Amino acid sequence: MSGEGVADGGGREFERVSDVLRERMALGVYPLGTLLPPQRFLADELGVSRDTVQRVLKALRNEKWIETRQGSGSRVIKSQRIHSSGTRTVRPAQAVTLRSFINEAFEAPEVTLDVYTLTSESLDAHIRMQAERIRDLEISPGRIALRMLLPSNELRLPYPSTKGAPDDLRLQDRLHGITERHSASLRRALRDLRVDGLVPFVDVEIRHVPLAPTFKLYLLNGTEALHGPYEVIERTIELDDGEEILALDVLGLGATLTHYEKTDDPDVTGSVFVSSMQSWFDSIWGELTE
Repeated sequence: MSGEGVADGGGREFERVSDVLRERMALGVYPLGTLLPPQRFLADELGVSRDTVQRVLKALRNEKWIETRQGSGSRVIKSQRIHSSGTRTVRPAQAVTLRSFINEAFEAPEVTLDVYTLTSESLDAHIRMQAERIRDLEISPGRIALRMLLPSNELRLPYPSTKGAPDDLRLQDRLHGITERHSASLRRALRDLRVDGLVPFVDVEIRHVPLAPTFKLYLLNGTEALHGPYEVIERTIELDDGEEILALDVLGLGATLTHYEKTDDPDVTGSVFVSSMQSWFDSIWGELTE
């Protein structure tokens, strides 16, 4: 189907295509320094008009994901960066992505994930990838336990917010909608693994906390942590009705993460960090959640 003339359905298709391209760049599907596929190809593949693709590319340029030169296409200049303090054998550079760490975590017979984040969007994408690996019989965990901490819907967040109009709550309503959709998606993906007999034990619990996240945290199988601050940026966000709003926002995808690994030595930096963040997560989970 050609992308020309496709009815895009307003801002939602713009956001969908933006999310797809950010995720592909963050995960290395489009590696750093390479060119994105031509606009016509992206429009055909994603089922949208070239106008939508052009608007998405403009937004990605503003967010410093890509640079575009006339006649040369759009080149990727930003990706997920992960710095490791671990002592294990260094992974190949091309494998150091959030996906590679989650891939390894899901190769264990018992998988535990504790996640603190602004939205469930990134995690949903990773959970669905792991569900496909399980369905393809590439991996076969016997137990998956996920706990996720999200900010309370009653909390007035500093981001995303309309720049110069902090009382405009439309962007927060939009954020809540995105989070609800992705939370339902990852719950469904994991539930179906249990219902279909592919994973005997699955436990998913999502709680809300009256805190505005300033960082995201992944605790993997009690032995590794990925931690990264949210950097506040100024960008244009398009609503479902097509209205564009200049916003203060944070982008989880593409944020620099630091990896810490727990070892037999409880006094090394990695062990101290993983243990302290696990204690922090457990305390918030037990004492502050709704």
